[in-house]
Amino acid sequence: MLTMFNQNVARAQSRRTALPETVVEEPMPTKNATGTVTNIYQSCIAGFWRNVTVIWCKNFMNVTFSITVDGVEGESNQTCKVELKPWHFWSKKGYKTFEIHVGRQQSGTHPHQLEVYWDLRSAKFSGSPEPCSDYYLALVSDEEIVLLLGDYKKKAYKRTKKRPALVDAAHSLKKEVVYAKKSFSTRAKFAENRGEHDIVVESSTAGPRDPEMWISVDGIVLVHVKNLQWKFRGNETVIVNKQPIQVLWDVHAWLFSEPGSGYGLFIFKPAAVAAVDESEKDGSSRGSESSGGSMFYSMSSHSAVHTTRAPDFCLFLNAWKIE
Repeated sequence: MLTMFNQNVARAQSRRTALPETVVEEPMPTKNATGTVTNIYQSCIAGFWRNVTVIWCKNFMNVTFSITVDGVEGESNQTCKVELKPWHFWSKKGYKTFEIHVGRQQSGTHPHQLEVYWDLRSAKFSGSPEPCSDYYLALVSDEEIVLLLGDYKKKAYKRTKKRPALVDAAHSLKKEVVYAKKSFSTRAKFAENRGEHDIVVESSTAGPRDPEMWISVDGIVLVHVKNLQWKFRGNETVIVNKQPIQVLWDVHAWLFSEPGSGYGLFIFKPAAVAAVDESEKDGSSRGSESSGGSMFYSMSSHSAVHTTRAPDFCLFLNAWKIE
């Protein structure tokens, strides 16, 4: 039985689907929304590696999450949406099923049932629509938990009575939409075997002084851009916990568009070690300010950088300035 199951996983890996080339655009929040978080995972479901998109949306009244499973080879995408009302305590723990259609349209498709279990009764939030602790969200296929989010993993296995997946789902993309005046924060894990990092973008674009911007990780400023009106687009590589991270930004809308008509875009992605090597050859690993002469710089010496291959993960932060 186990040998047959391993063979099924191997076949699924050989048919693994590619990530979409563009970022999935989640529905724009309503006027009362405080932000959205979109996460894309790759998980083995019904014999194929599929993109599973989890969207968290929060407004002043409630929290909503949805799970969308991408179809493959002509299959349609299917979505399960759950709205958590603040006055319905028990709605924060629940169970729901939905179906995806498996098979090729030419030869006919058949339904495949998925199950969703969640418990957010004790969930903690840190300003983001996505919980940060004390919860679980589980997606089940073929008696197997194919995607498990949150830190209440033991409670999830106890409640669902399902086995863990032989191959864990891979987190490939996170996109967060944040509304604030000057400070924009998010969290991200750049490697599976490491913890999450607190990322904060702060700016000063009003007043008599030249506009500036600071990007910090875990309370340490790693990027400081002066004269932002001339350097509103940029790219630097910094070191986070001995791992090179490429940081890109485009804040043209902050400076030259009407208020509320555009957002600042920030991208954080694990960088190849070669990029750090190149920056050190240019002598740009010293200093703490963005310069126009080099596209990269490192915050530490090359000896501190791991040589392992960078994971395929990317963080997008859409920072909307509000008055």
